[in-house]
Amino acid sequence: MSVPVLPLGAYDRLLLNGFSAEVWMRPGVDADTVRRHAGLGARRPEHTTGIGLVLGAGNVTSIAPLDVLYELIAHNRVVVLKLNPVLGDLEPVYRRVLAPLIEHGVVRIVPGGGDVGEYLARHPGVAHVHITGSLATHDIVAFGPGEKGRARKAAGTPLLDKPMTSELGGVSPVIVVPGVWSAADLRYQAEHIATQRLHNSGHNCIASQVVVVSGDWPQREAFLRLLREALRTAPARPAWYPGSAERLADAARRHPGAEWQGAEGSRLLVELGDGQEAAELGTTEYFAPVLGVLTLPGAGAEFLNRAVETANRDLAGTLGANIVVDPATMKRLGRAFDDAVTALRYGTIAVNAWTAVGFLTATAPWGAFPGHTVTDAQSGIGVVHNALLIDAPERTVVRGPFQPFPRSIAGGELALFPKPPWFVTARSAAATGRRLTRLAQRRSWARVPAVFASAFRA
Repeated sequence: MSVPVLPLGAYDRLLLNGFSAEVWMRPGVDADTVRRHAGLGARRPEHTTGIGLVLGAGNVTSIAPLDVLYELIAHNRVVVLKLNPVLGDLEPVYRRVLAPLIEHGVVRIVPGGGDVGEYLARHPGVAHVHITGSLATHDIVAFGPGEKGRARKAAGTPLLDKPMTSELGGVSPVIVVPGVWSAADLRYQAEHIATQRLHNSGHNCIASQVVVVSGDWPQREAFLRLLREALRTAPARPAWYPGSAERLADAARRHPGAEWQGAEGSRLLVELGDGQEAAELGTTEYFAPVLGVLTLPGAGAEFLNRAVETANRDLAGTLGANIVVDPATMKRLGRAFDDAVTALRYGTIAVNAWTAVGFLTATAPWGAFPGHTVTDAQSGIGVVHNALLIDAPERTVVRGPFQPFPRSIAGGELALFPKPPWFVTARSAAATGRRLTRLAQRRSWARVPAVFASAFRA
């Protein structure tokens, strides 16, 4: 059973032409069950569930307000938002954005560091905690710091005595299915994957960290050459998140054969071998511009199945996975491709798109694959966003065009989308972003041509 969540209207169909997203429900759930349970807390707005604490993320400015809205609407909780100190200077902006909710008395914003977050999480007046951040921070909140905290986690005895949900990131793969690609395809997908690592300088929970390619793909070397070029020539973006320089240095120390790319060696490409070297990059979320390349044998379904098995088994977390595959190869694989998507145990899977599209599509649930616990949180527990208020989703599957317009039409894809404005190589990204913001502020068909004029200059 699946629920379409993108596109939902004429603006979606036009502005994201060629992209789609659907929510897969857990096995055995039928359409009637989905309809009966949809709405979550909004079905009983008179039944409040206490005070929710949102421990805001420090990397992306939209996360904290989105988490606040989900607590309010999906769970009928009033919210204390504790800002991450990294975004502390934006407190006046958040207060202005959330002013109606603050004035109504259902939201409070609190600055401060970890001590403030710890105090609020343990406060008896707080009924629920939601955190977006790292697994290490989650475990400190749930079990306490230091050796005592680690001992509590090992014993399965949390210090926190209330429910906790979370979105925690992980090591996201991008599986490159071998096919016969044109030179333009190779360059475009190299830029696509570089974007998945370099957007926001790699300070994204959903940044791809391991590229899985086939050693039997005749175009492997050409693709990796263009991937290096894309990493090297992408516009400079400082690694601004605290600790990023140290994490880059640590990755370089652990992988002596790694290649520095970009201005002043600001990005690291690691070709992974067998054993511990591959295991370390697969289990450490660097949250910095570090990209690994893992080569596996095989072609067609054999390679794809091996790549899926490797991602599920060896890479930390279950937040998101990406697959890049040309339409001819996907058609030839047929049911085997669908089975591979089903086998991936990730909360969002993107085919010829970046899983960040699922994050940006607020109608889609966003979170880890279900089944984690506080003692084994991995990429987190529960979902956010989920504007359709779907109960107990399993995953979101996003699909996009393999080629940008107009090559998409020539390649048999009915997609009118140009190079996406979120690509790090998009020259008009800032202008397109401003025009999209104005359109979101006030929907008007008269504003659409300006968006397209900017986007098609990318």
